[in-house]
Amino acid sequence: MKKLTCILAFLILGFSAKSSQILIPMDDSQTNHLKAYGIAYYLLENDIVIEWLLNYRGGSFLTPHLLSIEEELIVRGIRYEILADGQTNAIRNRIGSPEENMEIVQLETAPKIAVYTPGGKQPWDDAVTLVLEYAEIPYDKIYDSAIINGMLPQYDWLHLHHEDFTGQYGKFYAAFGSYPWYKQQVADLEASAKALGFDKVSNLKLAVANNIKNFVIGGGFLFTMCSGTDSFDIALAAHETDICESIYDHDPADRDCQERLDFSNTFAFEDFTLSRDPLEYEYSDIDGTHLHKRNEKLDKFTLFEFSAKWDIVPTMLTQCHTNEISGFMGQTTDFKKDLIKSNVLIMGEDESIGTARYIHGELGQGTWTFYGGHDPEDYEHRVGDPPTDLNLHPNSPGYRLILNNILFPAAKKKKRKT
Repeated sequence: MKKLTCILAFLILGFSAKSSQILIPMDDSQTNHLKAYGIAYYLLENDIVIEWLLNYRGGSFLTPHLLSIEEELIVRGIRYEILADGQTNAIRNRIGSPEENMEIVQLETAPKIAVYTPGGKQPWDDAVTLVLEYAEIPYDKIYDSAIINGMLPQYDWLHLHHEDFTGQYGKFYAAFGSYPWYKQQVADLEASAKALGFDKVSNLKLAVANNIKNFVIGGGFLFTMCSGTDSFDIALAAHETDICESIYDHDPADRDCQERLDFSNTFAFEDFTLSRDPLEYEYSDIDGTHLHKRNEKLDKFTLFEFSAKWDIVPTMLTQCHTNEISGFMGQTTDFKKDLIKSNVLIMGEDESIGTARYIHGELGQGTWTFYGGHDPEDYEHRVGDPPTDLNLHPNSPGYRLILNNILFPAAKKKKRKT
């Protein structure tokens, strides 16, 4: 009898899914954009295929109409609409029209997520872990030993916490060199490097960067923000030279380290000039932080619009309910466009100062995305500042860009019948 009840319930739910759908709108009507990404991930975890309606009402989601999904949407405070079969067909027909810059992609499998971050870090130290926690998207924390020991192939998507891959400890020495937390960080990293068989932290970080590069080449999805962007490329460029002064690695940098940089080894940047001053809070001239002289309220960057039917990847990555995003600072705020390689796709820029904020590229079988700045809802985040409360920013366009990258690996272009 129990088995029969389960079968009947399944049939009823199946009929309901055919006769109606749930639309999760992602335009200005949505009460909680960030949680909406979390419910999308939750459904994928439970083997429910959903559809991402690119450029339709801000990049809405379409799911089967199941009571259990409705209940979960209500619990999480996410606005939704029930569509009759005719309404769903009308939406599909509109999206399929050649005149509409829209497309449908299926989201099929929840990507396995790793965040490269040192132990002891709190979620609010990093915008990505903060929004993953808020959206209720599960992830694993991994660090140097895991990557050196070959664990990356277990994951689909990797985020790099605001790391310094050059071995210069974020170039915090001038401001924080006497602080206990800084000294502890140096001691921990030096001990870790030694335990893993490296004579310097910079050599350890280069090995980590090389493993991450191979992860991308093999089909992995990489996302990073702030100093995890340029310091990663700088470390790759410096693979045949020492750019660290003695206050960082106990011996001087190579005098000709600038000339020995190998730009063919980088993801995004070329022809940049290193900051050779060990006390300067900057790695190179890639970063455009010093160009931001405007009032905070006037600091904006703009997303490009791409062809949804032909340029599906950048269209997914730029889904938002606005094309103008409030700026926010970081150790690496954005990237000077004249130092970006010609094969790199710029998805968001500040045209007034000639910088790119949001860039993307392919390498081997995988992809990478670099996003400048520290926290999309904390304009000038500083060491020791309190955490951002995302309950106050549930519709943050800047945070939506992060979550687009989370769902990107799950997407498969929907094939329409001809």
